Amino acid sequence: MAYCSLKVLFGVVLYAFAFQHCYADANSTLIVNAASNNATARQIPNTFLGVFVEEINHAGAGGLWAELVINRGFEAGGPNNALNVYNWSIIGDESSISVSISRTSCFERNKAALQMEVYCGAHKPCPYGVGISNPGYWGMNIEQGKRYKVVYHVKSERKFDFQLSFTGVDVIKVASSRRHVYGDGKWKRVETIVEAKTTNHYSSLQITTTREGSYLLDQVSVMPLDTYMGHGFRNDLFQMVADLKPKFLRFPGGCYVEGNYLRNRFQWKDTIGPWEERPGHLGDVWNYWSDDGIGFFEYLLLAEDLGALPIWVFNAGFGLNDEIDTSSIESYVQDALDGIEFARGSPTSQWGSVRAAMGHPTPFDLRYVAVGNENCWQTYFNYQGNYLKFYEAIKAAYPDIQIISNCDASRKPLNHPADLFDFHTYPSSNDMFSLFTKFDNTSRSGPKAFVSEYAVKSDAANGNLLAAVAEAAFLIGLEKNSDIVEMVSYAPLFLNINDKRWIPDAIVFDSYQVYGTPSYWVQKLFIESSGATFIDSTLSTTSSNKLAASVIIWQDSSDKKNYLRIKVRGALFTKIEILTIAIYNVLEHERNMNISID
Repeated sequence: MAYCSLKVLFGVVLYAFAFQHCYADANSTLIVNAASNNATARQIPNTFLGVFVEEINHAGAGGLWAELVINRGFEAGGPNNALNVYNWSIIGDESSISVSISRTSCFERNKAALQMEVYCGAHKPCPYGVGISNPGYWGMNIEQGKRYKVVYHVKSERKFDFQLSFTGVDVIKVASSRRHVYGDGKWKRVETIVEAKTTNHYSSLQITTTREGSYLLDQVSVMPLDTYMGHGFRNDLFQMVADLKPKFLRFPGGCYVEGNYLRNRFQWKDTIGPWEERPGHLGDVWNYWSDDGIGFFEYLLLAEDLGALPIWVFNAGFGLNDEIDTSSIESYVQDALDGIEFARGSPTSQWGSVRAAMGHPTPFDLRYVAVGNENCWQTYFNYQGNYLKFYEAIKAAYPDIQIISNCDASRKPLNHPADLFDFHTYPSSNDMFSLFTKFDNTSRSGPKAFVSEYAVKSDAANGNLLAAVAEAAFLIGLEKNSDIVEMVSYAPLFLNINDKRWIPDAIVFDSYQVYGTPSYWVQKLFIESSGATFIDSTLSTTSSNKLAASVIIWQDSSDKKNYLRIKVRGALFTKIEILTIAIYNVLEHERNMNISID
């Protein structure tokens, strides 16, 4: 994809999406009536463009959530499976140390702890120490001059000293700290701040000792002190999302909400409270463990930090391979009601008080909830039966909340009440372009559309220009139909380059670097659309290739001036030129303009 041109003339902005240079021999005319008395002009919803964050591709754990230690609680595998020291390894003389998992932690909801037996002593000196090492999520990014909070919980019968260090792949210490603690057979929480003396993007945490003894170790954490507003979000990844100026945040899934089986679904009550007490769970759809450091509270906080409305997708009683019968769904319904109370209840309410105790007495601005994810597609499930139970209970308790069904109403009306319906699509680039007209014939009398997941997939590779331009055409069509389409978000948003569970994605990163794919930058070209005025336009052409165009007027918050933005997308190898644009009363006075894109 290349831009044919980007011109700003008397407040007119033109974007052209094409795959080659633009040629002057095309015969295309776009007529725009931007007169102030144009009765066909209408406002695009303020909520139009947002983001969707799911725990996939290590988007949260090892990504947006800045925790550097993987399997910090030694729980990977869960209480019903064989536990191991996954990702932790022994360092030093292996004959001087043994490690195993002991289910004797002081934390009731996550009983696994690391039992470390050290045999160093007078008869077997260990001058360099022995211990354990954690590599983080494909390397810990430790940067010179930055400070890191290290927390661990330990139990020992005798005095011990632990050497904490961050060591690079070249075995050079980046930072270190030694703590002497008197053991009395009780669990102790140890916290220290370590400042890096140099930079290594692929460091490991090492915990070593030269003292003989038996130690229990649990809940080991390393967090940078410079997270966004101290809220735990990695600064560079947060900024990439913030730069999209999202109006809403859909979370936490996706299939992550469901799990292959319900036992592995996202259970919000297990993700709140002190991080040490969160049991974590296996995200069995994407097949990796989450310690739930980024939990329900953190997602709500993320939305608030972004200035976006939270949209909570909760489990409707369905895993991908099992379900709860409607006759037994009541506990799930109550769980959803409790979650809403946690988010927006009074700080004196049962669940609102838990939120307040976490440092947020003011309610979050939760206005939207989605009942499940893609369950209506699975015809062998009784989605409608379960959905109605949630709908009736939520509307009775919170009549203002907008409820989203995941049944598609783009072609035929729903047979149950809803404020919005969910629409997902992952086609080829050619099919995505054809979806430019997807909502042209959708009934305007039913619920609004929420296009919560879209992306070109089959021919997008890791994210390419072809896919991005097709997605631009789709977004142009959604602008055109924004009287029925209320919200739209790309999916998936994040990819840790070391864990390609799903491609393509919008934001790609590793331990210290990040970039946006072409699809990301297309989204940036549409950030003014939310709340803008959509202007009808007529595009005529003699070209046999597909063309798409849209026109909006928006006010720039920085200079308070009105701007006219014109986007045109041409199909592959299109020879395109806009020969005439008739513009009336864009700014202070009427004018006609002939503008060429060259």
